[in-house]
Amino acid sequence: MGKAMIVGVGMTRFGRHPDTHFTRLAAEAIEEALADAGMDFRDVQQAFCSRVYLPSSTGARVMEVMGRTGISCPDVEGACGAAVAGLRQAVMMVEAGQVDIALAFGVEKIGKGFMPPHILYEDWQCQMGMTQNPQYWALNAARHMHDYGTTAEQIAKVAVKAKRNGVKNPKAFFQREMTVQEVLASPLVTDPLRLYMLCSPVDGAAAVIVVSDKIAHRYGSRPVEVAACVHTVSRYPLLNASSFCSTPSGHPSVYASTSASAYEAASIGPEDFDLAEVQDNDAFSELEYYEELGFCAKGDGGRLIDDGATDIGGRLPVNTSGGLQAKGEPLGASHFGQIYEIVHQIRGQADQRQVDGARVGMAQVFGAWGHCGVSVLKQGW
Repeated sequence: MGKAMIVGVGMTRFGRHPDTHFTRLAAEAIEEALADAGMDFRDVQQAFCSRVYLPSSTGARVMEVMGRTGISCPDVEGACGAAVAGLRQAVMMVEAGQVDIALAFGVEKIGKGFMPPHILYEDWQCQMGMTQNPQYWALNAARHMHDYGTTAEQIAKVAVKAKRNGVKNPKAFFQREMTVQEVLASPLVTDPLRLYMLCSPVDGAAAVIVVSDKIAHRYGSRPVEVAACVHTVSRYPLLNASSFCSTPSGHPSVYASTSASAYEAASIGPEDFDLAEVQDNDAFSELEYYEELGFCAKGDGGRLIDDGATDIGGRLPVNTSGGLQAKGEPLGASHFGQIYEIVHQIRGQADQRQVDGARVGMAQVFGAWGHCGVSVLKQGW
């Protein structure tokens, strides 16, 4: 099997685009990725479209805007993990030699407020008022605070870091720094989580061009290797996008097991990363992922944020893009947005957010019903 290389990335600004059709959002991201790679859309041999709330055959509708060339472009859906599932399909086809050039993109239009529940929840959950994600995230946060002494101030510091990084990212939705006091004074949504600890569902699109290492030298100036791209579904039933991090029988969480598979595939360990992008739907989850992904011991997530270890300039910068806390989350494009950031960091093109000497990065997502994905990217040549 050959290696899969990323030679082009593109992304719209995440946010509110009420007057822009979703096909145009997708086209904007794809066109930027093609220009980044220095190729024409007619060079693409296979495409995958990741989406959650958009209609059937979203990918085919985007092909109508790009110019139909007869290639396959199925939709891929997996809640917040939709994009990693789509990227994995593209990577596998290139590695297997089925195609030399694949396009993977994601697009979403959601609008303000909580996401419509009936796509992600059973009817009985909707009838019982169990359909808003923050209540599940809050349960995880409260348990962690009880077990390990994690504080509301530490959770607020994650949100503050995200907003600070987001101001440096012109494609992020939220463009204002905050203080810990402002975050803690924002309205309580579900104890202990407050409004400014939660991400916003938004509109947006992002795209990635994946090619075989045999032809990567033809496109783009600095190819980035996809060292691993793993997507799994939890072995244990979940009510929602939040999962208990350990099981009574002692099995590892889906986060830990998925990341372990990715690390093995990439021949790397968590200590080898120069930066990471993780799924911070709520500020507490980032602390949780520090631990579950092996960046620190169980219960030490709060200490990492206190010590500044995950700031730009720290030992392991996390969510240099501003994460979902600052960017917002268009579900189908979420993981591609993370890939966009890491590719720019490895190329040294992240401007004010640049991590010195970035060569290896990882991106992690988690979605409803146990979808979990981890991608590992390395500097190519």
